[in-house]
Amino acid sequence: MPTVVLMDSSLSMTRPVSVEGSEEFQRKNLAVHGLTMLFEHMATNYRMEFTSLIAFSSLWELMVPFTRDYNTLQEALNNLEDYDKTCLEAALQGVSNVVQQEWGTACPCQVVLVTDGALGIGRGSLRHSLQTVKQRVEDKKFPLPFPFPSKFYVMCIANAEELQATDGMDNLEQLINLNDGEGQIYTMEGPLCLKSVQSMFGKLIDQAYSPFHAVLRCGNLTSDVQVFPRPEPVIIDDEVDPLPKTVQTDLEIVGFIEIGDISSPPVLSRHLVLPIAVNKEGDEMGTGTSDETEEETSTNQMAGKSPNFCVLLHGSLKVEGMVALVQLAPDWFGMLYSQADSKKKSNLMMSLFEFGSEPLPWLGRISQLGPASDAAENPYGEDDSKSPFPIQPKHKRSYAQNVTVWIKASGLQTDVQKILRNARKLPEKTQTFYKELNRLRKAALAFGFWELLKNMAELLERECTLLPDSAHPDAAFQLSHAAQQLKLASSRDSKYSGFEHNITPMLTDFSGGGGGGGGGGGAAAAERI
Repeated sequence: MPTVVLMDSSLSMTRPVSVEGSEEFQRKNLAVHGLTMLFEHMATNYRMEFTSLIAFSSLWELMVPFTRDYNTLQEALNNLEDYDKTCLEAALQGVSNVVQQEWGTACPCQVVLVTDGALGIGRGSLRHSLQTVKQRVEDKKFPLPFPFPSKFYVMCIANAEELQATDGMDNLEQLINLNDGEGQIYTMEGPLCLKSVQSMFGKLIDQAYSPFHAVLRCGNLTSDVQVFPRPEPVIIDDEVDPLPKTVQTDLEIVGFIEIGDISSPPVLSRHLVLPIAVNKEGDEMGTGTSDETEEETSTNQMAGKSPNFCVLLHGSLKVEGMVALVQLAPDWFGMLYSQADSKKKSNLMMSLFEFGSEPLPWLGRISQLGPASDAAENPYGEDDSKSPFPIQPKHKRSYAQNVTVWIKASGLQTDVQKILRNARKLPEKTQTFYKELNRLRKAALAFGFWELLKNMAELLERECTLLPDSAHPDAAFQLSHAAQQLKLASSRDSKYSGFEHNITPMLTDFSGGGGGGGGGGGAAAAERI
């Protein structure tokens, strides 16, 4: 998850603060000290992540494009100049442009705004921008929410009392709300000093940049790994009391499957998985340099002496063209696979599926998958010409058959008349009659159109009373039976109103026990009687 640091370089950041032992110490110096702490942490623990630095006042400037070189970021931070007034809206638009140009709109990004809470005056100030948010035309919309998934963190080189004395805190809270609530405001506690700014940035690190350590297991093989970015808890909306689902620190590989069978599944998020080496003293070793390949990184970690299962897994998946299904938590799965950044570099990636035991319909229930060797015959065939996937569903999906849509009254009237025409030709049209009747029944249940079922039942009863004396006896039985079934469905009793339930023809002596045969069969039965 790349990070954009948005640094306020306006004149208000040069306001002095009283720090013991220093005659000229500014809020800007506190901000630089806090960001230095963040960069040092990321250089140690997040070396595979990309970070960019943007400075802003009335205009914005891309000081450092996305990079993994934290020395370059630190150097640019130390050489920041002071400019004029604050115009945060333009800076936020700059962040949006830079991220979209580099990563598009699908990649999640973290934005860290460092400011003193003095958010400008007059036209172009944050106060003015927020007052005009709802009056904007389409091409001049406020840049929040960002067009890409994001977390927006505001680091204030000021304490809460100072911000609340003005409307600074309210304006900053509106920014977080405009970003769909994704983010947080941090303020300094106590006096403005180095200790306070370290404490504030420490809280940001704990929340957004703390490493996720886990153990990757496959049978008797294990490997300590680090996952980037840290997997976020997932809340299931359809639960009565939703509790966040978190990824466990024990990642269990439950099987392997070909890339062609997994296809391109829908995922919640993607993460980089790096192996962790531990030296003889038990200290964690580094994760290699930014320009190394994954294999080179792991080899350097192990100093070429200690085997590592994570490296073996990555190489095997890459060569064999397979993915590993991994259990993240009870009833929650994901997959591990090799992804190439370039011709010479590839990474071991982990994608999180949607929560549930059947996240990919074409694979069926993951817990019921097993090794191909356990099957009576190879499900892939001897020449790999066939595959057991996709698993065919028991019921046809809505996109696999004609969908009933009633946009106008004429469409509904046509479907009703079709049923009535077939009703008048019973028993010759028994199968067609019940097919159209069940189609109408399912559509009515899907739309919650209970009155249609009741009224359709009344129409069938009316047709039954209008049958001529020459009508076949089976027609009256079938019409009465169909009307009764529709009435039961309209009662909303789950026993009779199941969507997958079909009304079947009534078995009568007139139909020869066949449940809806043609008129000839009915006549033969009548002669035997």
